[in-house]
Amino acid sequence: MAVKDRDRFSTATRLKLLGEQTAARVYRSQTKRQARRSRLTGRAALLALVLCSLVVALAYPIRQYVSQRAEIADLERQRAQARERVEQLRDLKARWQDDAYAEQQIRQRLHYVMPGETGYVVIDPDAAKQARADQGAADRPWYSNVWDGVDKSDATDQ
Repeated sequence: MAVKDRDRFSTATRLKLLGEQTAARVYRSQTKRQARRSRLTGRAALLALVLCSLVVALAYPIRQYVSQRAEIADLERQRAQARERVEQLRDLKARWQDDAYAEQQIRQRLHYVMPGETGYVVIDPDAAKQARADQGAADRPWYSNVWDGVDKSDATDQ
């Protein structure tokens, strides 16, 4: 047993033990490092770079395509409205070709009457008051009208 104790404390034994402990620590740190090591490999990084470059390269053309499609849809809507307006105008033109419709419109719009008829014009009292109020504004100096407009706009804001 004395030999065993002597070997235990010998320099060679201590160095051997110290080397084994150091090797065990290095091995543990390497395994931890490998476990913590990112799973991003060179191939994955290259793939990510290629995908990012494709997204950047295709972003502008796709945006242009979408905006052009929106513009085309807007123009088609305007064309449909223009066609509808043309149809309305054709119908109106066809109606004006009829003498009875033309006579009716002349009577309504121009207040014409046939010979022997008596024409009457009924005036709306509210419209007459409004016309008088507008006429009163024309008789005053311009700066009074400006201040009245400012006062009216302030009243509507409140």
